[in-house]
Amino acid sequence: MVLFEKSVKFGLASSIEYSPQGIISRQIVRNNAGKVTLFSFDEGQSLSEHTAPVDEIIQVLEGEANVIINGRENILTAGEAMIMPADIPHALKAVTKIKVILITIKG
Repeated sequence: MVLFEKSVKFGLASSIEYSPQGIISRQIVRNNAGKVTLFSFDEGQSLSEHTAPVDEIIQVLEGEANVIINGRENILTAGEAMIMPADIPHALKAVTKIKVILITIKG
């Protein structure tokens, strides 16, 4: 099943559901230049600290997220975004249920 068809409009937040006590991811686009992924997190769910070899942009579509970059906490709410720098440790925790979009562009 193709979730995201080219040249067909879709709503970002409405394209992914929540899973009780879980995390769901759905790739919108993936190619040699990078990828764009939708995520949903139930309240309290998190991604542990890790690094990425390229900058990543995260935008909150719904809810409130705690984006931790190099130990510094940043609360983002719906409509807000942040660049997570390459090779710097970062993590994410869902303060409430959240839906986010993650954009990864290879340099």
